[in-house]
Amino acid sequence: MFKRARLLAAPPIPAALRRDQGFWLLAAAAVTLTPHGTQLPNWLFAFCALLLGWRALRLWRGQRPVHRVLIMPLSIAACVSAYLAYGYFFGKDPGIALLALLLCLKLLETGSARDIRVAVLLCFFLQLGAFFENQTLPAALLALLGVLLCLVSLLSLTDPTSGTRERLRISLTLMAHSLPFMLIFFLLFPRLEGPLWRLPADANSSLAGLSDSMAPGSINKLALSSAIAFRADFISPPPPPAQRYWRGPVLNNFDGTTWNSGIDITATTPAYNTAGERLAYRLTLEPHGRAWLLALDFPAPGLPGVRYASDFRALANQPILQRTRFELASYPASVVGLTESNTTLRLATLLPENSNPRTVALVHSLTGGTAAPEAALQHVLEWLRGRDLVYTLQPPLLGRDSVDEFLFDSRRGFCEHFASAFAFMMRAAGVPARIVTGYQGGEINPFDGGLIVRQSDAHAWTEVWLAGRGWIRVDPTALVAPGRIDRGLAAALPASEERPWMMRADLAWLQTLRLRWEAVSNLWDQWVLGYNLERQRELLRKLGFKQPNWPALAMALTLATVAVMAALFGWALIQRRRHDPLERAWSAFSAKLARHGLARTPTEGPLDYGSRIAGALPRHAGVLLDIATSYARLRYRPPATPAEVRALRQRIRTLRLP
Repeated sequence: MFKRARLLAAPPIPAALRRDQGFWLLAAAAVTLTPHGTQLPNWLFAFCALLLGWRALRLWRGQRPVHRVLIMPLSIAACVSAYLAYGYFFGKDPGIALLALLLCLKLLETGSARDIRVAVLLCFFLQLGAFFENQTLPAALLALLGVLLCLVSLLSLTDPTSGTRERLRISLTLMAHSLPFMLIFFLLFPRLEGPLWRLPADANSSLAGLSDSMAPGSINKLALSSAIAFRADFISPPPPPAQRYWRGPVLNNFDGTTWNSGIDITATTPAYNTAGERLAYRLTLEPHGRAWLLALDFPAPGLPGVRYASDFRALANQPILQRTRFELASYPASVVGLTESNTTLRLATLLPENSNPRTVALVHSLTGGTAAPEAALQHVLEWLRGRDLVYTLQPPLLGRDSVDEFLFDSRRGFCEHFASAFAFMMRAAGVPARIVTGYQGGEINPFDGGLIVRQSDAHAWTEVWLAGRGWIRVDPTALVAPGRIDRGLAAALPASEERPWMMRADLAWLQTLRLRWEAVSNLWDQWVLGYNLERQRELLRKLGFKQPNWPALAMALTLATVAVMAALFGWALIQRRRHDPLERAWSAFSAKLARHGLARTPTEGPLDYGSRIAGALPRHAGVLLDIATSYARLRYRPPATPAEVRALRQRIRTLRLP
């Protein structure tokens, strides 16, 4: 049994080639692991890098692979480390971490052709696993580069004498041949609703974005991020910045420090009549884990896949857990909340007892305790306008009476400080008020015309209810920093305050480069990542399938695959005849004999053909047999040299038949 096992084992790699093959495989592993660097724990990724460095050092010194006696305890430690890092073992994240560790350990013991093939298979699995968390264009380009290096590593086994240029050429040719099949499977393979890898242990992965609560300092943390929250492509010209209020969570409940949302009441139609200009646009949302769509005020009725909340938000049927596109429309000039319920209005005037006493006393002195809501609104706005408040990304920490400390002590705050203080003051005056969080503004990308809204555009404003006018938007930030509404965050900050690096005026070239890249990424998002089940069904209907289903997809996939295989096979035959000098010489020889009634049949080999024509032309039998034998030898042995092909072609050209 042991003897048979030795016979079946892969032959060892020759020592002279070990370094060359090892470095190709090491490069493939390094490129494969690069996209996982942002997902793996820092210590684990550093350990993988250390193992790869150790392998590179041993290759450079020409040392033998690490003995398996050492690899085995390291493998057990890798399994334990993956469990300790995540707290569970069966799931996407620990599985990827374990594969990364095992790949690095496998490279340390690589000493045979079989080891190289196993390591390449691990690379392929990890290249696929990178798309579980990151489907961006850079991740796809890195995966293609990793595949190329893996193919070169495999070619180093099948043809160890070939040079680097030849291996790269063959690998690129193989990848080019696979492109039609990749396109067919991308277009026709059945699409599922949601990703396959959403395992229970991964369901609580954190996603960036707004929360359904707001406390001092909660939004200015988002303002430091240049990550994209969503994109909007308008069918008509985009609205001016003053109308770009993207509605998110509406916060009604205040406990003295934190504002929280109330109970969602949803319906299939909005609770208002639309009026004014209609703005139609396509919204591409990044995943944020909640159902809100962040639509412009106020969503039109009848939008597909949209529910309408009683606080005028647009909601999806399911939480947004992956990049999703919606066709939306809004009417910013609509009047909303004219017939608001007494319960809603009462809740919008509640304040905690003994909260922020200085602010309560101030409001009573401004309004006299009996001012009409419109008058109270104007008094409060005038007081805030003359208070010399400062809009800043670096507000100080506030205590229990946060509104008092902001208005009378620090006087420095971000949008949530202004919105919270204003809503509190209006409630203290008896006017229903609430806070709306979302995003304000956005940046037009000059390279594709789309509007980009980033996490740094996160904003908070207020709504007050007035009889006969309903809920009206009041943005207290605009009183202190009007540039925030018209020109964005960077224009509103004090001149002395340090901007985030992507907002600095002296780095305009870097911002332009980012916009160019984001325009390219948007094309990738719309045409590749945005190709969902609905768009696939639409394509099949255009191809003539009236009821697109799984059998129809299987038929279309099979027919397209067979057609591409036939086309590639035919193309290969044509190219072989056109570019193979040995084949052209043999074809010329066969054509010369065909003119004498001795045409070669398609199934006739060179030696059989040579015997037949030698019998038919005995005076030239020796020459004909020699030419046929020479062709067979050059065709079926290791590649013929150019000199040998030229010699055979010269003999065929000088052959004279009666």
